[in-house]
Amino acid sequence: MEKAIIGKKIGMTQIFDEKGLVIPVTVIEAGPCIVAQVKTTETDGYNAIQLGYGDVKESRINRPEKGHFTKAKLVLKKHLREFRVSEIADVTVGNEVKADVFEVGDKIDVQGTTKGKGFQGVIKRHGQSRGPMGHGSMYHRRPGSMGSTSTPGRVFKGKKLPGHTGVQTVTIQNLDVVKVDLDKNVILVKGSVPGAKGAILKIRKTVKSGK
Repeated sequence: MEKAIIGKKIGMTQIFDEKGLVIPVTVIEAGPCIVAQVKTTETDGYNAIQLGYGDVKESRINRPEKGHFTKAKLVLKKHLREFRVSEIADVTVGNEVKADVFEVGDKIDVQGTTKGKGFQGVIKRHGQSRGPMGHGSMYHRRPGSMGSTSTPGRVFKGKKLPGHTGVQTVTIQNLDVVKVDLDKNVILVKGSVPGAKGAILKIRKTVKSGK
């Protein structure tokens, strides 16, 4: 099976390498997950595996989800995520996936949902510069000109304006696995990943490095 797992962001810390250099790392609880479904080209048009993660009470999931797990004779799981794979010959429903699917030196892609920032102006939302802060400038943190007057007489689609910020699906690519703790089912990833503490993440072998 290709390297893929569901994880939960625990937080960030730092460790030291062999040379004594500080490495900022994100601590991720990687699994344990179970294979809840295997999709094939013959039945679904593409190859994929569906993983389940996190224990949940029966009263906390809906009937379709409960039926999905009951049909496969699996323990109920709170989160389901699907991963496209090229080869599924060695994967069966009920297989358990743990942190040992990765090893130190692996390159991974981590997908998560960014923190919500609420309604923000263009300076925070888009990184625009402010105007002069003198009392007579009449222009401090506004979005700028809305366009021409009579022609075309409208605001162009896509103009960067204030609005809801965050809560977006973001993928960080080519992150290094620095350490794998099999006893705690935890992996340490160099750098930061999207989301707040407790965020659910999709982790898989990177698609770009070729390793």
